[in-house]
Amino acid sequence: METNQNAAATTAEKFSAEIETVNETLVIPVIEEEAFLDKRVVETGKVRISKRVSEREELIDEPLFREEVTIERVAVNQYVDQPPQVRHEGDVMIIPVVQEQLVMQKRLVLVEELRVRKQIVETHQPQSVTLRREEIDIKRIAGTENSGG
Repeated sequence: METNQNAAATTAEKFSAEIETVNETLVIPVIEEEAFLDKRVVETGKVRISKRVSEREELIDEPLFREEVTIERVAVNQYVDQPPQVRHEGDVMIIPVVQEQLVMQKRLVLVEELRVRKQIVETHQPQSVTLRREEIDIKRIAGTENSGG
């Protein structure tokens, strides 16, 4: 308890020493504490990202279709009264071809028929195609944390 009294007496002496009188005006100093904050950046880790492009050859074999027409000429050489109509027999289209011939009398002669057949032909034309692909690697690297200032 004596220690507390001594501390109180010492504090009172400090205040009484700081108190001054100027022309009988009492001046009391007012003290204020301020807090200063300081920030620092600490590296806690790193990330390394790398990208690479790889290429590969790929063979693409897709069927291509086209129509081919074959024409067969068939001689008929018949006299007809009027031009025959185009007709179909299965997948064959028959187109009559007529001509006029000068005779004592005029008659139509069926000279020939064109037989047009359509067929679908499948062909393969393999093509080499270069395909690219990007690959990403991400590696996390542990940081060095400093505890000093």
